[in-house]
Amino acid sequence: MKNSVLEEKRRKWDSRRKRTNKSLARADRPVVKVFRSAKHIYAQILDPDTGATVGTVSTRSQSVVIEGATGNIDAAKKVGTALAELAREKQIDRVVFNRNGFLYHGRVKALAEAAREAGLQF
Repeated sequence: MKNSVLEEKRRKWDSRRKRTNKSLARADRPVVKVFRSAKHIYAQILDPDTGATVGTVSTRSQSVVIEGATGNIDAAKKVGTALAELAREKQIDRVVFNRNGFLYHGRVKALAEAAREAGLQF
């Protein structure tokens, strides 16, 4: 029983991820891709032409979260602010936000709002 519930959850996540990736493939701006796990949150900026990673920030970076919990909203806000600073260093001001199939809620929303407040436009 438990296995079928997990398979259903994974199937729904995959379908959300594929649906958003189809629309983002047409974008001509850099893409901010977010991944969250139970303990950490990761964000990276991808070049639209080559698909190469321009820069990455996560709660595993010692410069972002020095102390405290890494799997909460406060840590996600710090990652969002650091992501906007990284984009500013790379002369990127407008991006497309890819939530990677995760619901726009909680830590994903906190990361996005913190990046917007720090000056990143999407």
